[in-house]
Amino acid sequence: MAESSARDRLPAVEARRGGPLIVTEDVELLDDLLRLCAAAGAEPEVHHTLPDRRGGWEQAPMVLVGDDAAVRCRGAARRRGVMLVGRDQDAPDVWRRAVEIGAEYVLRLPDSENWLVDQIANAAEGVGRPALTVGVIGGRGGAGASTLACALAVTAARIGRRTMLIDGDPLGGGIDVLLGGERAQGMRWPDFAHSKGRVGGGALEESLPALHGLRVLSWGRDDWVVIPPQAMRAVLAAARRLGGVVVVDLPRRVDEAAAEALAQLDLGLVVVPGELRAVAAAKRVASMAGMVLDDLRVVARGPYASGLDEQWVAHAMGLPLAGELPVEAGLSAELDAGAPPGGSARGPLARFCSEFWDRALAGEGVGRPAAGGVS
Repeated sequence: MAESSARDRLPAVEARRGGPLIVTEDVELLDDLLRLCAAAGAEPEVHHTLPDRRGGWEQAPMVLVGDDAAVRCRGAARRRGVMLVGRDQDAPDVWRRAVEIGAEYVLRLPDSENWLVDQIANAAEGVGRPALTVGVIGGRGGAGASTLACALAVTAARIGRRTMLIDGDPLGGGIDVLLGGERAQGMRWPDFAHSKGRVGGGALEESLPALHGLRVLSWGRDDWVVIPPQAMRAVLAAARRLGGVVVVDLPRRVDEAAAEALAQLDLGLVVVPGELRAVAAAKRVASMAGMVLDDLRVVARGPYASGLDEQWVAHAMGLPLAGELPVEAGLSAELDAGAPPGGSARGPLARFCSEFWDRALAGEGVGRPAAGGVS
């Protein structure tokens, strides 16, 4: 299973702790499992039978038992994360052997290879709850979506959340510019353009520019590069595995890469200025995004045309209202001076973002809100 070329360019990191325990004497099966571990970026511990050292079986993050070794693993302590792995699809007693060793899964190679790579990497990286992933889309050009995305990310980092900001809009000019980090050292989207396999979460995080307490994946300043959907999928999946918060600044046009990003969101925010034409344009944007993402909410932005307010905008959009984006005096001057959106904790934009995270992160869950608030 080939690793991506972008993965090959990621900086070296320390060997991950707690690789899987492999128990088998089948040389060919062991070769396959070692190859899958390498693709997942994990270093396994290999034994032909139950390990002699105390706790070896119990403490491994997961255990891969070959068909040939099931008999030798009888009597092992019952635990989660045991998988019986082999090639024979029609072995009559495979399920009996799985029950005897307390296996949660019976896997046949090569059919289960992709799934198994994901499970190995998750176990090796100590994956817990995936990141709460929020996308921000402008209802029309200049709606302020990138500013809101930056402010949400900066605020999340300030309240102690592990945060990654991903620029999904190739025509946005680079979200790192809004953060004053266009010259910061680190990888950009062109470095990941050919990613097809799995990207390690820890390696991704360490490779990106660190700005204002968060990690940022933005666009380069050189040649135009197309990000294929598989690259977007690999990068976002890696970011989500790290936990915490991921904020994605999305384009208004939903191409294949944007659809991949939408598919991995927990919720989407559509920034809609309080103008009739902006609402009409935003409805088309929301209609396209809604084909992939169920949970879309409106962030209304004033000033409003005569007779309009935030409730009217949300009602016209036919979507729940996540809130009203406040006007922050002097924001343009602060951005020109290198301050990030939401950088001042006392500013109205930062307060809006703090209230959003308080509600969205309550109970570490996200549900569709009633109109007028974020749940």
